[in-house]
Amino acid sequence: MNNVVLQMLEDYDCKTSTEYENALKEIMQEIALLGLWRSKFYEHALFYGGTALRILYQLPRFSEDLDFSLIKTKNDFDLTPYLDGIKTELEAFGFIVEIQKKNKTEESQVESAFIKASTKTHLMKISAPFEISHQLQSNQMLKIKVELDTNPPQGFETEVIDVFRPIPFQVKTMPLTDLFSGKLHAVLARKWKSRAKGRDFYDYVWYLGRGISVNLNHLQSRLIQSGHLNTTSTLTQTECQSMLKDRFSVLDIDQAKSDVEPFLNTREKQSLSLWSRDYFIKSVDRLKFFSPKNSVPK
Repeated sequence: MNNVVLQMLEDYDCKTSTEYENALKEIMQEIALLGLWRSKFYEHALFYGGTALRILYQLPRFSEDLDFSLIKTKNDFDLTPYLDGIKTELEAFGFIVEIQKKNKTEESQVESAFIKASTKTHLMKISAPFEISHQLQSNQMLKIKVELDTNPPQGFETEVIDVFRPIPFQVKTMPLTDLFSGKLHAVLARKWKSRAKGRDFYDYVWYLGRGISVNLNHLQSRLIQSGHLNTTSTLTQTECQSMLKDRFSVLDIDQAKSDVEPFLNTREKQSLSLWSRDYFIKSVDRLKFFSPKNSVPK
């Protein structure tokens, strides 16, 4: 395994198989982002979602997927050459990977693919303790889902962030205010069968604790596109707060906790003891909103 990967791994102080898997997956994510930069992907798209918060803004939880959005709508955008760039970069750092692209249906606006690597093989390559690497089945895989929204809702800005692992490069993303709008949309609109995706609610608390404001224009665009708001409606602060309180009033707290716990260290798990429906409902009154007059992509 490349020495740079081994140096990156030292930052994690892994002791369990889950900790090793989370660390390896995150290192693969960072290398994938580097491969996309080399491929000039960020001339067309930006990085957002939970993994963007983790890698660019030090969100204290691990994240599984790499989520991207085109800056301007292009339904026939081809992700394939950029997936090749990811594969080339990961292999250059010593990973043995397979990338499977999902066939896009005509009605879908999302391009998606999976990066796959043998968990056991790579734990052995990094010299993980014998009792950890050899307890795994040979078919167990490290999986990273890559998704690209080819028809993004409008009303957002872009910014460029410097990244320093595994080498210095730059990633295009949204400001935190627009990322928060995207997270509130997930809280309000995500379909997760009968289960609550606790990671959304954990991230919501993270934004709130940092005093990040919500871009109402971008949230409105997302809610209209997903069919959760009438196309003639103008989203107000009061309406947004009411929608959030309604969502929190039916939140299954235990399910939300169980979803996010595997992605947190012991210290962060302690904060989950505060969670209750009342805790989230009261939090809504602390939200700050703004509506930029000319909130359009750069």
